[in-house]
Amino acid sequence: MHRLFVAIDLPEKIKLAIHSLRCPISGAKWVAEEQLHLTLRFIGDADDDLLNRIATRLSCITAAPFSLAMMGVGCFPPKRDPKVLWVGVAKNEALLKVQYAVEKALLTCGLEPEIRSFSPHITIARLKQTSAVLLAPFLQKNNCFSTPFFPVTEFILYSSTLALQGAIHRQEALFPLIG
Repeated sequence: MHRLFVAIDLPEKIKLAIHSLRCPISGAKWVAEEQLHLTLRFIGDADDDLLNRIATRLSCITAAPFSLAMMGVGCFPPKRDPKVLWVGVAKNEALLKVQYAVEKALLTCGLEPEIRSFSPHITIARLKQTSAVLLAPFLQKNNCFSTPFFPVTEFILYSSTLALQGAIHRQEALFPLIG
């Protein structure tokens, strides 16, 4: 079985900029710099046959390359004890179109539709028993965080293996954006 997700990888300079936000926050487990990515769709468990069908369908997506920038920070859920700390993504219609195309392709493979609306973000830390009060200084200090625009020329089908030291991601297939 494979635990799959579809994502956009980030250039090293963007990962470094995001990584520079790290600071001591009680209960925060920071995502390793090399694992920072923008998830387009979490799929979950899939056997070899489904993985191959997904890869085939995703390879049919046609979209032009586009530029993307990171903007702002926040947490999920916003009105209860937060579980995830994130960096936001500047509004981008091309990104939404690619994500929608990925969702449509996955539906043709027999997957259930994603019930949550797409909220583009980069998870930077997972939080355990971290109150919103503890996060407030971080959020206030970094609310104007932004990166330069960078080109997005591909998206990737990843598998993820859970391990004690954190998830290990492996590229299963790479899909260039050409349009």
